[in-house]
Amino acid sequence: MTSQTTDTEAPAATHVNGNEKEAEKETTTAATPPYPFAGIVGQAELKLALLLCVVNPSIGGVMVMGHRGTAKSTAVRALAAMLPTIKAVYGCPYNSSPENPSDWVREKQKELSQGGERKSTRLRSVNIPVPVVDLPLGATEDRVCGTLDIERALVQGEQAFAPGLLARANRGFLYIDEVNLLEDHLVDVLLDVAASGVNLVEREGISIRHPAKFVLVGSGNPEEGDLRPQLLDRFGLHARIKTIIDVSERVEIVKRRRAYDADPHAFSEEWEKAQAKLRRQIKSAQKRLPEVELPDPVLYKIAELCVKLEIDGHRGELTISRAATSLAAFEGRNEVKLDDVRRVSVLALRHRLRKDPLETQDDEVKIQRAVSEVVGE
Repeated sequence: MTSQTTDTEAPAATHVNGNEKEAEKETTTAATPPYPFAGIVGQAELKLALLLCVVNPSIGGVMVMGHRGTAKSTAVRALAAMLPTIKAVYGCPYNSSPENPSDWVREKQKELSQGGERKSTRLRSVNIPVPVVDLPLGATEDRVCGTLDIERALVQGEQAFAPGLLARANRGFLYIDEVNLLEDHLVDVLLDVAASGVNLVEREGISIRHPAKFVLVGSGNPEEGDLRPQLLDRFGLHARIKTIIDVSERVEIVKRRRAYDADPHAFSEEWEKAQAKLRRQIKSAQKRLPEVELPDPVLYKIAELCVKLEIDGHRGELTISRAATSLAAFEGRNEVKLDDVRRVSVLALRHRLRKDPLETQDDEVKIQRAVSEVVGE
């Protein structure tokens, strides 16, 4: 199983050649593999939300609210580790694909051609793990978005850009634990970049635009407060995780965790068959997604549902449409059914309901009742 970068101070991917490849192979083999995604007990809502966003990142990421110790961060890292490696241009700080090179790659190619290099100006590509970047609560906007490279400015007298965490997260995951405690202006910046897929930095005399397409995953404890509604609405899906109360499932969690702690490699090998099956299913869904049709009658039901629940704006319809299409692709179908809408509606709408302090009905129950009336049982 491929391990992934989680340290925000480490590069998104390490590229080596020659004898260093053998050293890397030994290090990877010796490293402790992440907990298998397929081995997580319960938490179906969380797993479904993450899988849908991997199939279609345009859904807009996942906000996960739940108590401590409910496998929120474990699920994110486990899913990223399970995904196939991605092809990236060697040395590119943005993990850019050879088929869609960044401005950095084009500039390097230009330098090679102007330098009279006899070799091909096409930079070589390497396979790297899907990057996972943790965003610490104390991070500044410069650290997140990137800023002027002070060292090069002082030593070489050049204005150069020092990429931030958004650059490292490109084509991967950006994970924010306790996102409800993050400063609002920083959350706003992250959500804007996640929606556009581009990070624009204009400061200290530099103007840089670079790709920053990632699956944004935020998690938090509801006891510590929610995000402001206008920020919460920007997340595509909202999974609410509860502590499992079924005794047999709790026992199974302990058994699996003890087995993993005792021998992570043996435990991972035990789940590799299920992991491989899920990996193939994700890959197939990503290829099938553009072919999945959303019939007009289903789309009308989606719009009617949002009207009935008095959802402000149109993000509700867009998110349900994307999530339902992703679900159909994930399950190997070429057409969205009403049942797909029924299964993703709570994830897509629970954080978009208008807050009424006098409302006693739970949001989930309210949505499910509306779905039954509009979509049917």
